[in-house]
Amino acid sequence: MTRSQQDPVRLDDIGSYLPRGERGSMAVRQVLKEKIRQGVTTISPHSSVFDALSLMAEKNIGAIVVLREGEVVGVVSERDYARKVILIGKSSRETKVEEIMGTPVVTVSPEATVAECMALMTGRFLRHLPVVEEGELVGLVSIGDVVKTLLADQEDRLGRIEAYISGAYPT
Repeated sequence: MTRSQQDPVRLDDIGSYLPRGERGSMAVRQVLKEKIRQGVTTISPHSSVFDALSLMAEKNIGAIVVLREGEVVGVVSERDYARKVILIGKSSRETKVEEIMGTPVVTVSPEATVAECMALMTGRFLRHLPVVEEGELVGLVSIGDVVKTLLADQEDRLGRIEAYISGAYPT
């Protein structure tokens, strides 16, 4: 029995020499493990947009997860501020986070794959996905995290193809 007959789901069309990429099917849980462990920055929906912006500047991040009594209820980003506060002449000190946060919030489980996250993010024009397990926030995945993971997969796959073509790939 050939390798392609043994495990047809894990193989690309070029045959048994090039197994499917691991990163596209990698679970978000693994992506979170590879990120620098600083925790997820959160804020209350009743906080001011100014406080949210100050926190983003302090942490050098572009978005914050909004929690109400431990439950993820939204995400607020610099983009939300630009479009929903500045452009319409509101004050960031008087506007509450809940007025501009992205809702309804879209979350993923730690078992979601990177490819599923990419499809969800591109399909819904999202840049950040809170990762929730059993109702608890466990991380945040950005479009940058997803792209970085998929690019690493492509680099690995290209290396395997080059090795196969040059005859250096084990058969």
